Amino acid sequence: MRDFASKHPVWTVIILLAVAVFIWLIFAVWPKGLVDVIGRKKVFLNAVFNGITLGGLYFLVASGFTLIFGLMRNVNLAHGSLYLLGGYIGYFVASSTGYWLLAFPVAFVLVAIVGILMQIFIFRRMEGQDLRQTLVTIGISIVMADLMLWGFGGDFYNISPPSWLSGPMETLFVTGVKRSSGELIYLKYPVVRVVIFLASVVIGVAMWLILNRTQIGMMIRAGVDDRDMLSATGARIQLVFVGVFAFGAGLAGIAGVVGGTFQSVAPGEDIRFLLASLVVVIVGGMGSITGAALGALLIGLAEQFGSVYFPTYAVVLTFLIMVLVLAFRPQGLMGRS
Repeated sequence: MRDFASKHPVWTVIILLAVAVFIWLIFAVWPKGLVDVIGRKKVFLNAVFNGITLGGLYFLVASGFTLIFGLMRNVNLAHGSLYLLGGYIGYFVASSTGYWLLAFPVAFVLVAIVGILMQIFIFRRMEGQDLRQTLVTIGISIVMADLMLWGFGGDFYNISPPSWLSGPMETLFVTGVKRSSGELIYLKYPVVRVVIFLASVVIGVAMWLILNRTQIGMMIRAGVDDRDMLSATGARIQLVFVGVFAFGAGLAGIAGVVGGTFQSVAPGEDIRFLLASLVVVIVGGMGSITGAALGALLIGLAEQFGSVYFPTYAVVLTFLIMVLVLAFRPQGLMGRS
């Protein structure tokens, strides 16, 4: 951060001013003139929180993708299919047992097993062959999409959270003032979205600590940089990579359950979240957990603000961020040169 500020003082001032204005918009009571220009503060705050929680969902999907793609150099374009499979598994587990929390470990384990099979029988046979991996995984995603359409149909499925997570909670953010009494009106927001976002933060911090502060993380990073040298030390690098692939696939399965709770599980969601993962990884930087979190937050906010204030150009706003990052920092915001 200090290096950036010393090299780009003007941009540093602009970014700090933008952050200060954004914080003021969140916490201040809006004057009537600002409401006439932007609209109701409640709509603005809902867009902010929806963008942040959607960014948490994108992070869960993209973090598994960046582990597999950014760290292991495996081009897995069937990652979106793993997300959709996890959503279907989570729906049927939660609806048949009545336990919403049980859907998460079951989806994680079953999708992780699919990831292990893919790593052993597909990626291990095509190491370093990016084009073949791309074509094969595209074919796998098409086959999996057709199998899921055949098995689960084309209906929309919603995963219902438990009663203790249902309903809104009152936050500390002011949306307005009552004219009659002058009493402040506070924003109410769904409890389940807040809880799942906090869980995604915990998962992200745990992943960063494992990759940067543990021996396993050191082995993963060393295996990516120089696999032969790490193998010469006696480390079972193939076993480590299978575990990483399984964990990344399992995260996609968990994200499918989260997505089914946030929105719905339906055909076509695999392509949507695969594209979102690609954009997040490109914006944040290959192999960077911090970059995946930052990229997911930016893309989630861009989608929500675009759908509220620029509905016609919502998709353009998302890809504009990617274009700007590629133009000025091709390795991503937190990626290595």
